[in-house]
Amino acid sequence: MKAGKDKVVALHYTLHVDGEKVESSHDNGEPLWILLGHGQLIAGLEKALEEHAAGDEVKATIAPADGYGERQGGQVQRVPKKYFQHAKHLKPGMTAVLALKEGGHRAVTVLKVGMSTIDVDLNHPMAGKTLDFDVSIQEVRDATEEEMQHGHAHPPGSAPH
Repeated sequence: MKAGKDKVVALHYTLHVDGEKVESSHDNGEPLWILLGHGQLIAGLEKALEEHAAGDEVKATIAPADGYGERQGGQVQRVPKKYFQHAKHLKPGMTAVLALKEGGHRAVTVLKVGMSTIDVDLNHPMAGKTLDFDVSIQEVRDATEEEMQHGHAHPPGSAPH
């Protein structure tokens, strides 16, 4: 079976940026489970996985336009500390997760920490970077009806929700 829209793919990956390892699913030993075609992956990586099957090794170089976009100027914002978990531990240069008023979260880079506010760069920390992925596809299967309704994959042994 080949990977594509509405297929569930289990994969292991390692991401390098500028020749340095940034993250890897091998670090925790568990593969990443993705429902393709539902915005869970950056566009370039999703496209690179299409038409591949279990057992395939995929190397993909993703340009910023197909990854997290180009860096945008004027994206500095002062945000009250209450919108961050563990705000007291944040320091300039760290990546933090900002809780959005409309729900959801956004990865930001801390620029300055004040008494009651934190200045952040709203560009994704990987914006403007070329991403080099090494992917090992473990499994490809049809999505279940429940997965389609939820818009994400349910790994084996995951709790119902």
